[in-house]
Amino acid sequence: MAINRIGVLTSGGDAPGMNAAVRAVVRTALSYGIECIGIRRGWQGLINGDFVRLDSTSVGHTLSRGGTILYTARSDDFMTEKGREKAVMTCKMLGLEGIVAIGGDGTFRGALELSRLGVPVVGVPATIDNDVGCTNYTIGFDSACNTAIECIDKLRDTMQSHERCSVVEVMGRNAGFLALYVGIAVGATAVLVPEHEVNIERDVIERIRASRLAGNTHFMIVVAEGAGSAPEIGRLIKEGIGIEPRVTILGHIQRGGAPNARDREIATRMGYYAVMAFVEGRGNSIIATREGDIVELPIEEALSMKKHLQMERYKIMEAMQFSASVTKREGPGFQTL
Repeated sequence: MAINRIGVLTSGGDAPGMNAAVRAVVRTALSYGIECIGIRRGWQGLINGDFVRLDSTSVGHTLSRGGTILYTARSDDFMTEKGREKAVMTCKMLGLEGIVAIGGDGTFRGALELSRLGVPVVGVPATIDNDVGCTNYTIGFDSACNTAIECIDKLRDTMQSHERCSVVEVMGRNAGFLALYVGIAVGATAVLVPEHEVNIERDVIERIRASRLAGNTHFMIVVAEGAGSAPEIGRLIKEGIGIEPRVTILGHIQRGGAPNARDREIATRMGYYAVMAFVEGRGNSIIATREGDIVELPIEEALSMKKHLQMERYKIMEAMQFSASVTKREGPGFQTL
């Protein structure tokens, strides 16, 4: 059975590359003669009937734009049966035969509920936390990491000049993927993540001591927001060893900016395959990456999957710091990161 009209929305926290995914959905749909309707402000927009017609021109020059041209919002109304019934009525009124939902785990749980009411949904994972269990990669992660790395590199310059300690809080309420990835990339003295129980004396104080005894005079501590408060970590460092750290909370700057090449390319592929799921008569699934390939998984199966932080990366980060300390103690008089 041919499909004539689909909707596309972005929901939850914005992520660089969302616009690239929307663009891919629209242009792929048009290439198969399918009309595409943009739902603004996520699931709440579907309840309120907040929509816009999308064509090739309307998504032109959006590949490099950060944020989302469809806006995004969290919806308490969609959590209720009444709200979801209103969303279904909007789909019927607009003649939508399917929805492409771009977002994270919360977005997909909403998609599952809508699919149970008879509206086919295909999910595209986009979140800077990279914490969707069914996929190796989520749109926006690499761009957010690069933004954080650029900021921390600049902080390191001034910390090194003034021989100071810096505590930097990055996003990651429930997952430490971003913090650990960034910590390795910037040569952090210590990285604190929610998946690893934090012991300030062991994980921070002793590492700063070892680094100082090795001759280093500046220290970089990266903290995922879910692992602790950066100001509190800074206070404990001052109490423990008398160093007064400079605290920086990067916050939502990590969400902004143009998506990098990886996020543009993956978002485009995922958006294409999301539409193809409808073209080929499927739905109620999530598009994911596995070892570089794009795969499609049933939505209920996908939501049951868990993703665990690769703790070998934590061991790698520890090894880099141990190696740096040994080099300082035994090697020539130069600093290592």
